[in-house]
Amino acid sequence: MNKYTNSFHERPHALADSLILEHYSLSELNFETVSHYRERFARVKPGHPWNGLETKEFLYKIGAWGKLRDSSKEGLTLAGLLMFSEERIITEVLPQYFLEYREHADSEAAGWMKRFTSQDGTWSGNIYDFYFRVLAELERHVWANEGRALLGEALVNALVHADYGEEGGITVEKEDSSFRFANPGRFRIPIEAAMAGHTSNLRNPNIFKMFLLIDVCKRAGSGLKRMRDMQEQALVCPVDISQQTNPDRTIVVLCPLLFPAEISATMETEPDGQMEQLEPEWLDPDSGQETESFVTNEPNSVNTNKNSVNKKPNYRNKDKNSVNSGSDSVKKGLNSVNELSNFVNKNSESVNNLSNSVNNDIRMHDSNEKEEIIEERLWKMAELARRKKRLAPAVMEQLIVRLCRERPLRLKELAELLERTPDGLRNNYLGKLLEEGKIRLKYPDQPNHPRQAYMAADE
Repeated sequence: MNKYTNSFHERPHALADSLILEHYSLSELNFETVSHYRERFARVKPGHPWNGLETKEFLYKIGAWGKLRDSSKEGLTLAGLLMFSEERIITEVLPQYFLEYREHADSEAAGWMKRFTSQDGTWSGNIYDFYFRVLAELERHVWANEGRALLGEALVNALVHADYGEEGGITVEKEDSSFRFANPGRFRIPIEAAMAGHTSNLRNPNIFKMFLLIDVCKRAGSGLKRMRDMQEQALVCPVDISQQTNPDRTIVVLCPLLFPAEISATMETEPDGQMEQLEPEWLDPDSGQETESFVTNEPNSVNTNKNSVNKKPNYRNKDKNSVNSGSDSVKKGLNSVNELSNFVNKNSESVNNLSNSVNNDIRMHDSNEKEEIIEERLWKMAELARRKKRLAPAVMEQLIVRLCRERPLRLKELAELLERTPDGLRNNYLGKLLEEGKIRLKYPDQPNHPRQAYMAADE
């Protein structure tokens, strides 16, 4: 152990993350991380006087830089190192430091579906970047703002309360219908007191302050209580907290909030007054199936063929002119968006051949892997709306906002993704969401712009 690690453990009651590392200067920082933090700080506090400070003075104000008054020496604080440096440098001071995110595959034999660690060398490996990387992954699995807030709260709670000098590191796992957050160290107050919202005995107050300044977390002592309250309001299983010894470790397990399956189940019991108001022609009241006037039978519809997907659930077009059968097919893989058995097109008039369609937007022909992933994710995210023609308005609104957060979407694209009429979406949802400030227009000064699209307001 080096002298900093010894100091860390020899002062168990000290504010460990305020420890000043005399020989660690600004050159030890990842300046992309620092720049990202300052940009977010400026957005959250646009008129704050700290925005005009030089880097070192700004870091001093937020607790990332320290000064030894009795010797005039200065350097990074332990909190500053953890937040803004890089894994290789952090482990010089804290050899046990380790961060990991992993998603379990459907079967144990398949291993991890996704995994990254602070050691893989593809990113900085600091806790600030870890927070935003993991949060982006977690948000893919939830549909409601409450669910996103719940997972973000648990994530920052693990980072703020972790004992970075202990073994085990911080791990975040997604498995089936649960999320597991584990961090080294135990709570410094009884769990019952923490759940009640009593003042917390923070292990890393400077790290907490840095997250607090950019609105990532709220006041000290309220995190676990807010998680419990959000779970109770959502009528899902309570927060499960356990603590281990040798090594000390805290584990928080959360149930998912408003996943597609759970939403579908709740829709069956929603009072009629809370259900989405459907256009009369959308459903045949006797059969529950789409009638001839359904949106997909309009002239430029997703599918007009009498053997369409919407008429035969498992139908997949094999016609020689089909986009998916042609040699120039955009996607031909087994698991691609265009090969999904419930995909809503496949003849020459299909959504894939429309000049304004989702799949013929110039972004769909870009070979960039990231954009292909986004398009596939859009299709999967909208599956709930396509599967259920009756959907609670609140759920549909949340879904629209989530879709528009992925990339700007035009009215026709939203209609095709959700299998709703453009007029129905405009009248029932988009106008309301615009008025409430949850979405915005891509060209706000030109409402009739030919490429007008809807974006999430926070983009």
